[in-house]
Formats: sequence, C-alpha cells, structure tokens
Amino acid sequence: MPYMTRETCKADLARTVSVLPNLRYVDLPEGFFSDDPSCSTLRQELQHRCPEIRSMKYHAGAEGSFTMLAHSRLWQNLEILELIGLEIEPDTLLYVLASLPTLQEVKLGGIPSLDDTIFGTNNSLPPFPALTTLSLENSPSITASGLIAYLSRPETRGLLVRLSLSITGVLPQDLYEVLSSAPHLSDLTINETVSRSFPLNPVPPLASRSLRSLHYEILSSSHSPNPPSDTYYTYVASSLLSGAVPSLRELYAFSPSLPELLLISPNAPFAGSNNPNRFSNTSSIYSNSSQPPPMVGALSSFGIVSPLAIYTKPPEAIETEWSLTTLEPPSERNGRRGSASATRPISLVTSDRSGSTNSGSRRSKDSVLVGNGFGGYLAVPNEDSGGRGRPGSLHGRRTSQGSEWMG
Repeated sequence: MPYMTRETCKADLARTVSVLPNLRYVDLPEGFFSDDPSCSTLRQELQHRCPEIRSMKYHAGAEGSFTMLAHSRLWQNLEILELIGLEIEPDTLLYVLASLPTLQEVKLGGIPSLDDTIFGTNNSLPPFPALTTLSLENSPSITASGLIAYLSRPETRGLLVRLSLSITGVLPQDLYEVLSSAPHLSDLTINETVSRSFPLNPVPPLASRSLRSLHYEILSSSHSPNPPSDTYYTYVASSLLSGAVPSLRELYAFSPSLPELLLISPNAPFAGSNNPNRFSNTSSIYSNSSQPPPMVGALSSFGIVSPLAIYTKPPEAIETEWSLTTLEPPSERNGRRGSASATRPISLVTSDRSGSTNSGSRRSKDSVLVGNGFGGYLAVPNEDSGGRGRPGSLHGRRTSQGSEWMG
C-alpha cells in the first residue's frame, strides 16, 4: 500500500477491514503500532472484525494494547510478533507470549527490562515459547548463557531455525556455544561493534552441520589502520576452512578482504599447487599489527566443501550494495577444478537485505577465475560474452539498462 494512502486514509482503511473477517495480513499506519489516538477507530475495527490476523507489531506507547493480549484472547492465531521499545516487565512479556499458542516468530528490541531471566525456568511463570525464528536487537543484557539455557529445552532446540542478534550481550567469541546448542539452525545473523581484538586464548571454531546462511557483520568502534574487527573475520575464515560448517551457502560480512582470506590460505577450496609461494598465511592481516592472530585449532584438509557465495561491504560504506564473490570447490567426481568469481556489486533493486534476487531478473555478467594448476588462474569468458571483449578484466561498468556488465 502506498505510504501516503496508508497514513492519510485511516478512516477508509477502517471501513475496508470491517468487511474482511478472514483478513490475515494488512499494511497498517505507523501510529497503529504505538496506540496513536488517530488510529483508534481502525484498531477497534481490526480487533472486532478480523480475528484471523497473523502478524502484529507493538512499539513504544502500545504497552496497554500489548498487555491486554494476555487475557482478551485476541488474535489467537498470531504467528509473527514484533515488540520494540516497550516499557514492560519480563513476567508480563511471558504471560502474553504464553497466551498466543500459534506463535512462530518473535522480534524483541529496545526493551529495558529484558535480560537472561526470560529464558530461565521459573515454576511461577510460563516459559519463553518455542519458536522457529527469534530476533533480538538492542538487548545488551541478553547473553549467550541465556540463549543456551533457552536451547537446553528439547522443544526449543529442535524447532529454532533462524536466529538474529544485533547489539546484544552475545559476544562473537561465544557464538560457537550457541551454534552447538542449536542443531537445526539454518540462518544466523550477528551484528556487533567491537573495540577490542578477538581474544588471544584458543576459541573453538564455529561449527554447524545445518547452517546455510551466516550474516557475520562486525564493525570496529573506531577507525584505525588495523581495526580490531579484522581479527574477527580471520576467526570466521578459519572456521570455514576447518570444514566445520559444510552446509554453508551464503556468507555476509563488512569486510571486503574476507574472500581473500579464504583464497590465500593453504587450505583454500582449490589449493593444490606445488608452488610454495602461491599462498600467504592467513595471519597476513596482522602483518602490521602487534597482535597475533586468534587461535582456533588446526585447520583440517577439507576446507570449503560446498559452493559458497560471499557478500561483502566495506565497513565505511555499509549503506552501499553488497558485492558478490563465489567460491566453487573442486569436485573429484567429475574432475572439476575449484574456481572463484571476480567480486562484483549486485543490484538490490529486486532483492532484500539478504541479497536474495530473482534469478530470472538478474543477468549480470560474472568473470570466473579458474585455477590453472600452476599457482595462477585461467580467465574464462561468460557465455553471454561470446568470447569477445576482455574476459580477464575485473573492472567493469554497468550499462544504462543495468542488465549487463561491460569490460
């Protein structure tokens, strides 16, 4: 629904929803979510005429409407719930969540009273519900210990598949513990700003057989020639090269150098040259730093075993579009050598933040680098180029139509 229509035609919207008893999803004005008086008529119509609503938000100011859910039996089929900036107590939160039996996705952000106690066991309070998707934002008092306690329950451990952590008390170095407690997790996001380098003491690598998408978005709190965030990306690169996340297909990071970290390692997905100078050590990122690289244990020889798409942005320009690099491991079955695509920006016009695009609408030409077996790469032109132009060029410009890349 157009923004101006949604925000200015509230009376018309109220009359419309009043004749839609089977309505499940509706685009509502912003004031609706904070109990703005201008939306009172619309709220009354939606509450009394539309019992099948599946998704709802409660923002700062809507504490009264949210608390009412615990005893009103309103919208018993809610599946998606977003709570932002509410001044509520943990017991109120638990009682309301327990009153919604079909809840599947919950987003919590900016709730001052939120801490690990909501995930604990208390005989006088209902437990935090088992969910498929949990998103926590601006919740510094929620730590890895709380999440691990939540995931210790069999009904939650077996159900959670998507977890998002943005500015919480879950530290990147504790993420491996959360992963080990969530055996079915397929999508993980962590967004943190760090002021110190990754701990020097040995930390186990990130390990998960189910994880397919990882948003590892770490920023440094200050700009410096050797930002501490670099050490966190060395850690995640080492985790990937250890073979501990074999199902990973997508990786997002605020580090343009991350693909290079994966390529220069002796255990890179297509390492096999007998040239001893082909690769640098993965600790090269520390060459100008007094800090040694973090220890994550010996890297296995398996490395990256599945095709991996790496989406990166420079930390100083995170509002720009993602750039894509793809890694293709070698295949012994068909004799295919490993390859890596040139890093290219991808259009976000038809994609969401996760970088997913319609395969029928994205026709950008990717230059592909294939190992030649002697420490270098063979430049292979894209099929659409017909072998013309400069297939080895890594710099291109987009045409005015935005559908092709020219060398």
